[in-house]
Amino acid sequence: MAHSHSHHHHHHPELKGKNLLVSILLNISITIAQVIGGIVSGSLALLSDALHNFSDVLSLLLSYTATRYTKKQASVKRTFGYKRAEIMAAFINSATLLVVAVILMKEAIERLIHPEPIESTIVIWLSALGIAVNGFSVLLLKKDSDHNMNMKSAYLHLVTDMLASVAVLVGGLLMKFYEIYWIDPLLTIAIGLYLIYMGYDLLKASTKVLMLFTPEAIKVEEIVKVLSTIPPVKNVHHVHIWQLNEHEIHLEAHVDFHENISLHEFDKVLDEIEEKAYHHFGISHVNIQPEYGKCESDQIIVQD
Repeated sequence: MAHSHSHHHHHHPELKGKNLLVSILLNISITIAQVIGGIVSGSLALLSDALHNFSDVLSLLLSYTATRYTKKQASVKRTFGYKRAEIMAAFINSATLLVVAVILMKEAIERLIHPEPIESTIVIWLSALGIAVNGFSVLLLKKDSDHNMNMKSAYLHLVTDMLASVAVLVGGLLMKFYEIYWIDPLLTIAIGLYLIYMGYDLLKASTKVLMLFTPEAIKVEEIVKVLSTIPPVKNVHHVHIWQLNEHEIHLEAHVDFHENISLHEFDKVLDEIEEKAYHHFGISHVNIQPEYGKCESDQIIVQD
């Protein structure tokens, strides 16, 4: 029985840890300011924005830690290193978005039932500060968020918080000039619904990677069909395809041969399998078990 691994390396943009640190410090400052302002003014929307900002701080810290750990080398006890650290961070960050949303909406419904007067001037100034701080942080992380799930989760936290601050600012202006105090909890509910909308897709995507699901863009039957066109190959079965992280897709399969080929001949076939897997399907790691005349099921998918 022979096994082989192939590794196609990708060069991805270096994540900007410095930008994350700047965003963390900015969000800590705005969180403290909004908590104090929310208590003084009596604004639930401002306190909700502060809570969301605090979740931003936690998510950014998690993203920063994951980014640092991902760079650590593999070892005998951690043969994959920490390559899944960023996927874990994305999962936790997106889950916290949903939890924060539920908490916000629960408090908002209670405030709608029992409305309270609010000091709108404080709300206006602090929400404007929140827009400026989160807007700057969004610009810092925008580039990295385009190609990294972990950074995207942190970026989404900041984007939704910036939009929440915009909503709070509008609410503060309406309360100041028109005394429409019910707008405060109503905006909070709207912010919560938006958080759920933004967080769900990312939670689903990170869950699929953690559960070792086959990437949606890859069709197992198509891979089997392509690999089976290689002349010495009789069939391809017992297939597993999964993502280690965002950039590495692994293929493991049993390949049954028509003839009892030599190891040298198998190496040539393996090279062809690796090239087809990579160029047709973007699979960067291949692990093949060669077989000949083995009485075994030829089912494509086998429950181990």
